[in-house]
Amino acid sequence: MLRSLQSKHHMTKSPVTLKPETSIFDAIQALLDRSISGATVIDDDGMVVGVISEMDCLKAILAGTYHGEVGGTVGDIMTKEVETIDEGTNVLEVAEKLIAGHRRRFPVVKNGKFVGQFSCRSILRAVIEFAGGPEEGNGS
Repeated sequence: MLRSLQSKHHMTKSPVTLKPETSIFDAIQALLDRSISGATVIDDDGMVVGVISEMDCLKAILAGTYHGEVGGTVGDIMTKEVETIDEGTNVLEVAEKLIAGHRRRFPVVKNGKFVGQFSCRSILRAVIEFAGGPEEGNGS
């Protein structure tokens, strides 16, 4: 049953992360290069200090354009209050939190340190694995 699936077995273990001192332009390039909509921001000790999204970057560029100062760092524009999940959280609970919070991803922590990420795509992969993979002939 899906309730028994723990996030630690289905999370992305090496997702894209950024540092607070990363320039906005380098962050945008990282998101574009990897075709992702956001990333977790971690400090040198592996602690989650924020998240940054395409929307955060777009808002910063727009605001900078109006003020004549386009630039800055991830730390300047990231969302600093970040909800994380523990690696033992079950997949169903993560799915409910993603939907309820209108989120696309949650950083996963163990003993306060970043160990991975759980996203909508991670859940969809877990469901397919749980179901035994795609069925033949269903267009997948």
